[in-house]
Amino acid sequence: MRRFRRFCYSITVLLDAPSEQVWTSQVAEFTGAQDTEGTGRDVVRKWQWAHWLAAILWVTAVLGAAQQPPEQKPQDIPDAPSATRPPQPFPPPTAPVQPEPENPPAAGDQASPNQPPKPSIKTVPEGAATPDGKNTRDELYTLTTRVNFVVVPVTVKDKNTGNVVDGLLPKDFSVYEDGVKQKLSYFTSDPFFLSAAVIFDLGLPDASVQKINQTFAALQGAFSQYDQVSLYTYSSTVSRLTDFTQVNQRLVQALNELKLDRGRNSGIPVTSGPLATGPVINGLPVGGGPVSVSTPPKESHVLNDAILRAALELAKQDRTRRKIIFVISDGRELGSTASYADTLKILLTNQISVYGVGTDTSSLPAYKQLSRLHLPRQGYDNLLPRYASATGGEVFPELSRPAIETAYTKAMDDARNQYTLGYQAKGTLATTCRDLEVRVDVPDLDVRARAGYCPLPPVREGPGVNP
Repeated sequence: MRRFRRFCYSITVLLDAPSEQVWTSQVAEFTGAQDTEGTGRDVVRKWQWAHWLAAILWVTAVLGAAQQPPEQKPQDIPDAPSATRPPQPFPPPTAPVQPEPENPPAAGDQASPNQPPKPSIKTVPEGAATPDGKNTRDELYTLTTRVNFVVVPVTVKDKNTGNVVDGLLPKDFSVYEDGVKQKLSYFTSDPFFLSAAVIFDLGLPDASVQKINQTFAALQGAFSQYDQVSLYTYSSTVSRLTDFTQVNQRLVQALNELKLDRGRNSGIPVTSGPLATGPVINGLPVGGGPVSVSTPPKESHVLNDAILRAALELAKQDRTRRKIIFVISDGRELGSTASYADTLKILLTNQISVYGVGTDTSSLPAYKQLSRLHLPRQGYDNLLPRYASATGGEVFPELSRPAIETAYTKAMDDARNQYTLGYQAKGTLATTCRDLEVRVDVPDLDVRARAGYCPLPPVREGPGVNP
């Protein structure tokens, strides 16, 4: 081993030696013999090449080890979504470990005078919640149960475009009862679910009735899956087709059956001649017998009766819903038992709004002017717009089928997305109807709200009467 180390040292010296005598002497020293034929020089050259080759291999190994990436610790990364196996849940996050204080303060220690005093924190009782200054739809019927609390739905539209205006605040509204400004204690713009009574006028001409029948698919689409709908028809009498139900197969079936109904014949009634009485000779029926007299049937349009019946049944529905009556008619009234004043009082008492689509003659541009002329035995043509104006609703005069379908969506959206104001009536509970007026402190806006309210009669307390 010692001789090998000396030999390596000699090789190093030989690489720098300039003469062959040094090479020969070093080889002779290692081998113990004299170099006479240049053998030492060949040995030195071979060891020189071996030295360089070893150096190159060593440098290559060092560089290769430096370029290898360091071994990475596997991470818990979830797999990509797969179509063949359900997604795996993410690993639960680990909570950071909080270091414990080395010297926790004793229970009786006093705070240092240099430390700022701790702020006082007020807590609410268990099970309560802190008020956030906002009202929700559910609070309307959970926080206020007094009978003299007045709720006023309001629709606000742009006068130029007719679009509903959003983003108004409570400070933008003012409510006046009999001319006296009231203090609002409730405000929300949350949408409400609907309980809607849809009334079809079968006293229209048959062409108008068949055109309306083709719009039933759009009528179904105007309601949401959470709304409740009931169907009615009227002409000379009122009929209820379905009770209040969601938009389901039962309602679709009722509308399909309604397509088979026909409207009235708009021609002149036949009261004489062979088509009315049969063949006659000299004014006498053939075969003898008395002369038959044909009189046209009495025409009726019991709009008041239809709205009253729908209102009475709407009053029994859940009060957390917005209650509306949607009438598809020309608005004529003739022959009802109920009066307009009595029907309107029921609507205002139960907070029911009337919307409608004016068809046939009521959709003409000059309808409002012609409806002021009351002809005997022709009914009143202006009752439907009067109902809508007094209850905060709206009538859309539309003539074409696409316009009628668009009116369905507008009416339901307006009724569902209203501002809801509430205030506590001052003094004792009113026994007569009160006038209401809603003002908005923003120019160029159209404000629609019911013109008043009629309180329910007070509940009598006594034996056998629930308070």
